[in-house]
Amino acid sequence: MHIQSLSLLATGLLAGGLGAQTASGVSAVGPKTGFPAGPSLDRQLDLAGIPTDGFPHFTCVDAFQEGDTIRIGIDTGRNPGLAGRPIDIYVLAHRTPAQWQADPHLVDLVGGPREIRPVPKSLARNVIAVDTGRLAGFDGSASIGTGYDIVLDTNRNGVLDRADRIDGWGSEPGFVVFGDLTQPGPYTPKERKYNGGTFKRQEIFFPSEIATLGELPLIVVSHGNGHNYTWYSHIGNHMASWGYIVMSHQNNTGPGIKAASTTTLTNTEEFLGNLDKIAGGQLQGHVDTHSIVWMGHSRGGEGVVRAYKRLVGGDPIATLYSAADIRLVSSMAPTDFLGPGQSEPLGVPYHLWTGAADNDVNGCADSNAAQPFHLFGRARGERMSISIYGAGHGDFHNGGGSSVAAGPCKIGRSKTHRILRGHLLPLVDSVLHGNSAAREYLWRQWERFRPLGAPVGPCIVVDLMYQEDPADGKLVLDDFQTNAPRTLSSSGGQVVGNVDFWRERRLDDRDRAFTTNTDPMNGMTMAGPNDTSSGITLGWPGGDTRYLLFEVPDGYRDLSDFATLSLRAAQASRHPLTAAELGDLDFTVELYDLFGHRSAIRIGAYGGGIEEPYQRAGCGKGRGWASDWETIRIPLEDFRADGRRMEMRAIVAVGLRFGPRFGSDLGRIGIDDIEFTKDGPR
Repeated sequence: MHIQSLSLLATGLLAGGLGAQTASGVSAVGPKTGFPAGPSLDRQLDLAGIPTDGFPHFTCVDAFQEGDTIRIGIDTGRNPGLAGRPIDIYVLAHRTPAQWQADPHLVDLVGGPREIRPVPKSLARNVIAVDTGRLAGFDGSASIGTGYDIVLDTNRNGVLDRADRIDGWGSEPGFVVFGDLTQPGPYTPKERKYNGGTFKRQEIFFPSEIATLGELPLIVVSHGNGHNYTWYSHIGNHMASWGYIVMSHQNNTGPGIKAASTTTLTNTEEFLGNLDKIAGGQLQGHVDTHSIVWMGHSRGGEGVVRAYKRLVGGDPIATLYSAADIRLVSSMAPTDFLGPGQSEPLGVPYHLWTGAADNDVNGCADSNAAQPFHLFGRARGERMSISIYGAGHGDFHNGGGSSVAAGPCKIGRSKTHRILRGHLLPLVDSVLHGNSAAREYLWRQWERFRPLGAPVGPCIVVDLMYQEDPADGKLVLDDFQTNAPRTLSSSGGQVVGNVDFWRERRLDDRDRAFTTNTDPMNGMTMAGPNDTSSGITLGWPGGDTRYLLFEVPDGYRDLSDFATLSLRAAQASRHPLTAAELGDLDFTVELYDLFGHRSAIRIGAYGGGIEEPYQRAGCGKGRGWASDWETIRIPLEDFRADGRRMEMRAIVAVGLRFGPRFGSDLGRIGIDDIEFTKDGPR
């Protein structure tokens, strides 16, 4: 598609053409494609999922929690061979292909099997509850969830054979039920102290049953300035109860980040080199030295990032471990004193925790050292973040005293810790053990899916960002890092639109305050002066519609191997278009194929939207703290729900639609990282 064709498409949008498509369906204009309408039926079929608010009516997910109703969705528009015939549904304990080969008999766990007759040409009318919350999440082991499969026994013979369909064929289950991840696991945590000398004091947590558990991953915790290494037992006890070893160490933060990074390196070396002495030798032979997580708080949060950069550069302190052994780096309310070139997570999986009420590393535009999202912006591998409104700097430790918090709706230490415990466990499990179902805790809308035991209420607001590792093969449509003209995407495609205030720049509030002004990046703190993280801002007034259309260039249009359309967005802090309608902001995402077909989904269909900024005063005039980013992920198969015609091997454009009929009536937002990823829900 050339710019002339894209302009014609844009003209059709303005005229309301293209089959008079609205934001909740899909047009069917254009010639027949000559391609098949969809994939041929095979044994594997995604079934488990949740209803959505409007089109696509239902979306497949892997993660559920104890007490959840388990539903399946059968799209007979795409699978017409399943329509109108009697089918028995079985819910079973997960089996591997080898186990199915050994025993193909179907044994239902929820009082079935249940007979159904799917309605033709529909997904919405074929959403069926198969369990009302009776399935267990914990099985008594250290597994944080229990896997299940779903079988459609189409020939009703009580065995799995080639005629049937299964959600769960393979090494991973069809779906996983999790219990309350904020609660202790099956093991009894034990705590021991160790003193290896100056800045080598350590507090170690491990399961009392460690003698029978083999090698366990190690989590190292590096505290912040003025903090103490004994203030992280809420992490140590919780993770030890789930089969991890946690070592929290004395940290030399006073001189600065270089010194803090040195103590992270030396304490990791000290611990691994003295396992015969620590805790009376109980840990000897039980530490998986190739599965290490570094966590840090405040200066320690920047220190672990700097330590990893040093490790990659071959720092001689480390002789018993290497950069490849550090599987995850996680920073709680980190500083950014050293800046780009020194404090960079590089390609290691990186996770960021922030508190919007933090009154120390506070995120205000007047101090680059106090803007923690800079570290996220520099991460080059898998990167994740959780932003907790109302949480203060001191709420991430358990040393007592002040929360060091400012702003409305402060939630305190206890509630922050419940969120932390419920989020940390699936975070570590997903990275270290590849648990794709656990990964859903890192990106699904908090309003719809959050850990059991996490606090709820009007003051509990959590924003999540998740981006797949580029090495996993994602396709970036526009990350706004190259091709400076706003009308040319980083992938080389044309961009057209009629949105207001459309600017492409570095995501850096440059004037040291959040007061509304002419800076298009006001409130944006993803980058500092020497960073490169860029994006766009745009807006739309009330009562009118706007669009932004991204061409998918030749060579990028076959999306048949991709699972998800992902983008990041944030409401612009203190802008009049934001302040006029505080609340979750909604807009529509559209796909267009080469043959004139179009499918549209509102981001609010998945249970949330883009959260309004935390309504904190200070850092200039007005209310609304730094713009808080969220990731929106839409399964590509959802665009083909109900048998909608959409040729995924010939996608030519992605559209963003704003205003009445498409979401929120008015708004001002930032957009970044529009990409197609391969991980998806499966």
